[in-house]
Amino acid sequence: MTNHGMIVWSELMTTEVEKAKAFYANSLGVTFEKFNDPEGKYWVAMAGEKPAWGIMDMTARPDGPTGWFTYIGVDDVDARVKAAEAAGASLCMPVFDVPTVGRIAILQDATGSIVGWMTPV
Repeated sequence: MTNHGMIVWSELMTTEVEKAKAFYANSLGVTFEKFNDPEGKYWVAMAGEKPAWGIMDMTARPDGPTGWFTYIGVDDVDARVKAAEAAGASLCMPVFDVPTVGRIAILQDATGSIVGWMTPV
């Protein structure tokens, strides 16, 4: 895997999706496509024809985090989570799969920071 250890995706978590879409469309010139998820709460920013980053609608979780979230590419999420836990990290939720995207872990690293790790499809 050529992207092991590299940032592979970022997403903006917000309760103000339409305001965010308008801001980034006007300031960056990106367009948005709805991601095919069962809840319809995710948008993909398109830089031309290329997916660039996402917006996650947090209105169902208004007390949840807002802001930018980063995913780092890893060669094997499950193996890397075991190594991370041994090094002092903790898993925030069970590892999960997103069809057509990849296998994802959300963990708190040894410094207390929350980060996503992803083995892309």
